[in-house]
Order: sequence, then structure tokens, then C-alpha cells
Amino acid sequence: MSYSVLVCDDSVVARKQVIRCLSGMLDADICQATNGREALDVLATRHIDLVCLDLTMPEMDGIAVLEAIKRQVIETYVVVISADIQGEMKARVAKLGALEFLEKPVKPEALQATLSRFGIR
Repeated sequence: MSYSVLVCDDSVVARKQVIRCLSGMLDADICQATNGREALDVLATRHIDLVCLDLTMPEMDGIAVLEAIKRQVIETYVVVISADIQGEMKARVAKLGALEFLEKPVKPEALQATLSRFGIR
């Protein structure tokens, strides 16, 4: 099965690293966004199965994206990948519907375990 994936991060290096990990794990059509506004534009125009989302970005951060996804009832899985690993932030993204919170730089085995746990293969 082919998945549609959106990798949203303002860092080119971080996006490439996540895409490299995903490419080895999934048959996926992967698109990119550099901030939350771009991510929501993509989500408004096409179905995305999985969003890999950073939290700290210009224009619109990851929390605002999660809030919009919840408010607009967008059917997608979200995995947050961020360096902001405070317990309070992890609880907040979980409350907003994120499947998992992974620390940057993402470890391929952690991402694979998360995807497998939720049946994304």
C-alpha cells in the first residue's frame, strides 16, 4: 500500500533526514512543507495519510497546525518530531491528537516502531 506523507519542518536538513528514514520504511509519496501554513495548504488540497510535524517553525508552529487539524477534523495521523522534549509539550501534543512525540534528530528505529504500532507499514 502506498501512503501519502507530508514532512513539515523549517529545517532542510531535518526534512531530508526524516524523508530518508521514511523512504526506507514505506512505499510513500512524500511531499514537504517549510512551515505550518504550507502544511495546512497541502492538507486542504489533498489527502495525507501521515504528517511528520516539527513544533518550532516560523509563520505557524506545529501546535497551531495540530489545533487546526483537530478543529477542521482532518483525517490524518500526526507524528511530532521536535527538539522541544519537555513533558508539558509532550502532553499537549498528545491531547491535540498526535500519535507520538519523537525527539530530533529522529532515530529510524523509533520512527519505525511508531509506524508499526499504529499499523502504518
